[in-house]
Amino acid sequence: MKSRERVNRAIHFQGPDRPPISHAILPSAQYHYGQALKEITDAVPEDFGWGLLPDLPVEKLPALYKYGYNRDDFGTLWHVSEQGRCGIPVEFPIPENYENYQNYRWPEFSAGVPKYRLYSGHMNGKSEDYYARGGWIVFFEQMQQLHGFTATMMDLASDRKEIHQLRDDLLEFNMKWLDKWLANDYQGLHFADDWGSQKALLISPEKWRSFFKPVYKAMFDKVKAAGLDVWFHSDGCITKILPDLLELGVDVLNCQASVIGPENLKPYAGKICFRTDIDRQHVLPFVSPAEVKRYVFNLFDTLGTPQGGIIACGEVIEDVPIENIRAMYEAFMEYHY
Repeated sequence: MKSRERVNRAIHFQGPDRPPISHAILPSAQYHYGQALKEITDAVPEDFGWGLLPDLPVEKLPALYKYGYNRDDFGTLWHVSEQGRCGIPVEFPIPENYENYQNYRWPEFSAGVPKYRLYSGHMNGKSEDYYARGGWIVFFEQMQQLHGFTATMMDLASDRKEIHQLRDDLLEFNMKWLDKWLANDYQGLHFADDWGSQKALLISPEKWRSFFKPVYKAMFDKVKAAGLDVWFHSDGCITKILPDLLELGVDVLNCQASVIGPENLKPYAGKICFRTDIDRQHVLPFVSPAEVKRYVFNLFDTLGTPQGGIIACGEVIEDVPIENIRAMYEAFMEYHY
């Protein structure tokens, strides 16, 4: 079975021959482990064209991954303490009082899609054998990067009129950006916003539904109308909005099962496909390779079905021992429905 068919069957519960495998390796891990990591990934039958992507030299890293202080296309200043690890925004182009907001200039689309994001798939159908997943399209996080986390949260709490304007302007920007993504040969587009803390949603579910849910609906509807799958990532405890994500038409969900609790996600098995998150807080960095494998098998048994519903994935940074990275991928390849 070719990769594209395998992924499509897994997402839509049509009986793939095995769970498709997706890499989620941060550049910092690649720089840290070098050839030893490459030997592991080269042996993995990956299903999203990872091997078709060009190497990303340090000088071409986007601002949020490049060591030091660098400004992105939006005008946000990032501080990155470890080369290739996502940094922290420290200076924002839209001040707390929105002074001169009317003069803010959004980035231009000079080369298909803005250059400040890493691609999450191969561009424009380099191989028809693979499922091409594009984008890493953020909204709530982009608001924070434009306006600052504290200011954004305070404005949401007070329902400040300017935060509504920022939301509407960003949606207009993203809808135009989606036109650029949809002009390429992708089968799915990936959206992402970290909505959960360790224990709860960052804002009330009611506020999320009134302020942000219409935004996601507009973006997801556009993607679905073009015949593509919608992928969504969110860290943290997002239990309260899981039914909403299902209602909005999310096809593939990448969430922290260990934070939410696999037993709380089990009712969604067979209703949504999970791009798995292998516990990065307690498992991958700390346990034995044998325990990594047991965790993977148990998670897949809980979230998957005999008809599919699993994209085998685990995010890797440089604090994960190389033997645990190897064990994770061996478990991915050994698992059968």
